[in-house]
Amino acid sequence: MCRALKVMCVASDAGALAALKRAAVAAEWELTSGATNETDAIGEIDAERPHILVAFGPFERLVALAAERFPGMRIITDRDTPGATEVATSLEEVRGLVKGSPRPGGPIIEPDRARSALDQ
Repeated sequence: MCRALKVMCVASDAGALAALKRAAVAAEWELTSGATNETDAIGEIDAERPHILVAFGPFERLVALAAERFPGMRIITDRDTPGATEVATSLEEVRGLVKGSPRPGGPIIEPDRARSALDQ
């Protein structure tokens, strides 16, 4: 079983989040439910472990926290923000920037099988 690329969107309100998710959606990856504030976003990052964070709005602190805690996470923002990997100048650029991201690698091994494989 291969892991799907997981993308999380964050925007300042429900309407902006819906527009951002429409701009980011594609059959090749999975979108998480997303968030409209820093607290909910951090909770979802911890629970979902997305590979890519797309943050449109004043989320400088969230971007810095995500970059520090998860150095391998790609972060796409709508403004030059410390910790961001890419900057999208419009909603139309989001899907292309996500698409340019490397896919997560390796199979998922169930804990029982992982232990068994290590014992061999």
